[in-house]
Amino acid sequence: MSLAMTEKLNRSAREGNVDALYSILAEHDDDSIADTPLHIAASVGNTHYAMEIATLKPPLARQLNRQGLSPMHVALQNRHKQVVRALLAIDRELVRVKGKGRITSLHYVAEMEDLDLLAEFLSACPSSIEDLTVQCETAVHVAVKNKRLAAVEVLMGWLIRVNKKEVLQWKDEDGNTVLHIATSTKQPKHTSLSPGGKLLIIVRDNPEGMLVDSNNRKDHQSVVWALGFLVCISMST
Repeated sequence: MSLAMTEKLNRSAREGNVDALYSILAEHDDDSIADTPLHIAASVGNTHYAMEIATLKPPLARQLNRQGLSPMHVALQNRHKQVVRALLAIDRELVRVKGKGRITSLHYVAEMEDLDLLAEFLSACPSSIEDLTVQCETAVHVAVKNKRLAAVEVLMGWLIRVNKKEVLQWKDEDGNTVLHIATSTKQPKHTSLSPGGKLLIIVRDNPEGMLVDSNNRKDHQSVVWALGFLVCISMST
C-alpha cells in the first residue's frame, strides 16, 4: 500500500467517510472489491451463467464490488428476480451478506417493498431478521422509516407467527424501536380498534399503547393502516 493511499485511508477513517473509503479502494484497483463475473451476470440477468459460477466458485457469491454490493444485491438492484432466486437456491445464507452500510438483501427488499421476495427470504433464512445495518436497524426499522406499509405488515405478521416479537423491541442507534418510530410520525390520531384477541394498540399520542380485549380472534397478526400507522401487535399467548 502506497504512502499516499495510506494517508487518504487514514483521513477517511478520521472523518468517518465511508464513501471516500470505497472511492479510495476503487481508485487503487483493489481486486478484493472488483466486479466479478458473477456481479456482471447478476447485473444483466444471465441466470444460468450466474448459477454455474456460483456453484464453481462459491466465495464469489459473497464478494462485494466497488459499490459495496454482493451479486445478490446487484441482481435486486436491477430487478432480476430469477437470478436472485437462483442464488437463494444455491445458498440461502446469501440473504445475510452485508453490503455497504451492512445492508443485507432482506433490508433491501423491505425498502423496495417486494413482498414476494420478502416472504421468500424470511422463509428461506429466518435468522436474517436479526441482521442490523450500521445504524442498528432491522428490516422492520427500514420498512417503517420508509413508510413501506405493506412490507411492515408482512414483517410483523411473520414475526408474530414465528414467535419473534422481541425483535420489535430492538432499538436502532438513536434508541428507537420500530413502534417508537411509527408513533413519532406526524399522523392523525386513531381511535378505532381492531376486532378480536388481546391487542396492543399503538397510536401517535400514546406511544406506550393500551391493551384491549375483544372476542373471536383466532389468527394472530399485525395490522397496519396506511398513512395512519396504527400498529396492532398481538399480545395473545
